[in-house]
Amino acid sequence: MSFRFPRNIPVLPPYLLANVHNRRQFFSWHVKQFRTTSQARASLGGGSNNSQGNAFVVPGATVATLLMLGVLHARRLYDDKKVEEAREKGIESEFRPDVKATFLRMLPLRSISRVWGFLMSVDIPVWLRPHVYRAWARAFHSNLEEAALPLEEYASLRDFFIRKLREDCRPIDPHPYSLVSPVDGTILRFGKLNGAGAMIEQVKGFSYSVSSLLGASPLLSMIAEKTTEDESSNTEQESTQRERSKKSWWRVSLASPKVRETISECPTKGLYYCVIYLKPGDYHRIHSPVDWNVLVRRHFSGRLFPVNERATRTIRNLYVENERVVLEGLWKQGFMAIAAIGATNIGSIELFIEPELRTNRPRKKLLPSEPPEERLYEPEGVGVVLKKGDEVAAFNMGSTVVLIFQAPTSKSSKQGDASEFRFSISGGDRIRVGEALGVWHNESVSS
Repeated sequence: MSFRFPRNIPVLPPYLLANVHNRRQFFSWHVKQFRTTSQARASLGGGSNNSQGNAFVVPGATVATLLMLGVLHARRLYDDKKVEEAREKGIESEFRPDVKATFLRMLPLRSISRVWGFLMSVDIPVWLRPHVYRAWARAFHSNLEEAALPLEEYASLRDFFIRKLREDCRPIDPHPYSLVSPVDGTILRFGKLNGAGAMIEQVKGFSYSVSSLLGASPLLSMIAEKTTEDESSNTEQESTQRERSKKSWWRVSLASPKVRETISECPTKGLYYCVIYLKPGDYHRIHSPVDWNVLVRRHFSGRLFPVNERATRTIRNLYVENERVVLEGLWKQGFMAIAAIGATNIGSIELFIEPELRTNRPRKKLLPSEPPEERLYEPEGVGVVLKKGDEVAAFNMGSTVVLIFQAPTSKSSKQGDASEFRFSISGGDRIRVGEALGVWHNESVSS
């Protein structure tokens, strides 16, 4: 037995059908109102750099940027979780090359980074800017309260990324014998180097040389020669004093109490380094760690591999192969160099002391080992004078800074010498601009 329903009889009651129809009309009216309001805001707001506004609600570039942010955030959470789990177990990362490193060498990372830079520079509608920047801050743990300007005034993600901070956000350590951090970031490696040809540990099981990172450096070569001369002169001094001591042994042994000539314990200059990694959510301007004179700038147009924790474990010579800008000069304790290392999506490094410098340009040669572009800063023979805390450069994304410098060191057997440089940091520490990396005088000595 089958039942048939006439087609002219509605399945739903009339009052429900009327309700559904009214809801459709109500929804359609709200969509029209939203579109009208969005177009009005876009036409009236516009960008801050001669931008007349976009006549669409969400530009395609913004959608692509938000999707990329989501992917980066998910990957960062995954990597951070693995690193934290390893640290809790007391496991130190070791160098283990994988297939990904080989695959990355085949990709046009420089072209990809230029496309990403274009997307980052697209103007965002004024009404949408706070929402995009707050989403970025939630994803990468940025502190929006430190921004110098209201969020609506940053026309693009690029402008927001290299934003200035309020003047009171990064106080500079006032200690006259301190060397401060040039960036906000995480301490990866630090320590003392045994000469200009010494190796810096990228990760356990693989290292790279200072000279390969900085390039052909006359200043560093002079330091190496001077260190060798000092060591030979110290050796000669020691042998001479031993001979004198032997000759006068009988005379000294008759004295009461016994007196012997001691070897000079004057501190010499040692070479130190510190590697700091900047996450995407960090403040991305580079400041001067001390008062110094910048004499040379070198631009290495290398590759643009990522510089995250996994990349350091899998890619050989990561910092040496990547594009980087090196500043070299002198401070009151001797040699000073800052290497700003680019990475995937961060090929653009802005140098405030040389605004015309352009990084991540199309290659003229296919070989990655082309010589660096070098410039000498010699106004009045002193170079570019920078004060402690001055702005030097900026990254357009997260990256890494390597600081190499001379500082006092003591070769005496006396431990804890007041005039010897000592780091005040530990591996994995979070540090901010202006905080002391180390000191070379105690308060009692400096006073």
